[in-house]
Amino acid sequence: MLRRGKWAQICRRIPAEVFTVLQRLQSAGYQAYLVGGAPRDLLRGHPPQDWDIATDARPEQVKALFDRTVAVGEKFGTVGVLIGEQQVEVTTFRREGEYSDGRRPDWVAFTPDLVADLARRDFTINALALDPIGRRLVDPFRGLWALKRRLVKAVGDPAARFQEDPLRMLRFYRFQSTLGFRGETATEQGIEAEAITRISGKRIRDELTKLLLGADPARGLKGLARSGLLTAIMPEFKAVWATDPAIFTHLVATVEAIKPTAELRWAAFLHDLGKATTRQVEGDRIRYFGHEKVGHELAAGILERLRFSNAFRQKVLTLIRWHMFQADPWLTDAALRRLVGKVGPEHIIDLLELRRADIVGTGGPSARALENLVRFHRRVQALLAGERVFTRKDLAVNGREVMAFLGLPPGPQVGAVLDDVFHWVTEDPARNRKELILDYLRKWRAKQ
Repeated sequence: MLRRGKWAQICRRIPAEVFTVLQRLQSAGYQAYLVGGAPRDLLRGHPPQDWDIATDARPEQVKALFDRTVAVGEKFGTVGVLIGEQQVEVTTFRREGEYSDGRRPDWVAFTPDLVADLARRDFTINALALDPIGRRLVDPFRGLWALKRRLVKAVGDPAARFQEDPLRMLRFYRFQSTLGFRGETATEQGIEAEAITRISGKRIRDELTKLLLGADPARGLKGLARSGLLTAIMPEFKAVWATDPAIFTHLVATVEAIKPTAELRWAAFLHDLGKATTRQVEGDRIRYFGHEKVGHELAAGILERLRFSNAFRQKVLTLIRWHMFQADPWLTDAALRRLVGKVGPEHIIDLLELRRADIVGTGGPSARALENLVRFHRRVQALLAGERVFTRKDLAVNGREVMAFLGLPPGPQVGAVLDDVFHWVTEDPARNRKELILDYLRKWRAKQ
């Protein structure tokens, strides 16, 4: 089925440790094949991320052949084999029962039949088995045919595959994004979007992040919207479709334009979500007053439901909240310092990247707007390199010192005074000395 040269290319990409596991299993009289993503990626000429082996050896038989093993999922037939620094997951051929919890089968029965094992997999491009030692490719569901046609197609009945584990509906679009493949229409028709609500936010989060980080995120995101999965996962998008679908088009274009990091891709996808509920028509113009604040609140709910870490949420929400900043290259030094203070010096460069992608995502980027942003970026970099007064925490006095000096009790007035001091210092960073600030406060008290 494969030419000799192709086998040579495949074998060169397989680590020696993986060959060791395959050889030891086969030398002991067992079948052993690479399965899952490894055959798919090897056949595409790409290095696999994970190495999974399927065998007719039982878990206890696998453990008897190797000195170092770890418990991975022995109940389901999987043993982790450690060879050097490499971990290879070895799983016994199996058949499965129903997926009552939408994630794991109710029962697992080991079988000597490789084809029966492949039949339980999600998509034909993932239902291939490769034996690089015997140079044998087992392809009962025409996965190689689908690979050559760059097609994501379910194994057997799509509805049955998705019912077993609804997360597979997201994987259907995730593979389209990461591989740049198209989805088979009949497979897409098997999607029942509301079934995704049975899946935990954490699992959904991981699949969506992989989709957003793919080489062709637009393909995956448009599929999510078309199938109804997007609004099933994030009802906040319903207002977008009801008000102005062009907002979604812009969000997708911004995702495509921004650098592929998880925080930036999520910020790009959610940054204008507040436009749907703040849209106002004034004559021949459309305004979205305060959409960044509304979008911040909507995105906060989404990110919390999807169980993102506090640090991740804080960064994405900061970028969304301040993405409408004034990118004026002639902004005063004091105003520039205050912007960095609000956003945080650790986030300001990413905020500029979001603005750049936002401009590109409009569909007709203004050369002047991009040029001004470049100039603004240079000023920010100079500021970061030469000055350190950005937030109230960087002031030479703190709240306790202000209370002691002015005789104030704890409360919001202390914060207001610190804000006033911060604005005064940002006019001239040389003012950030304790004696100068106390002198300023002395005059402030006299005025009061």
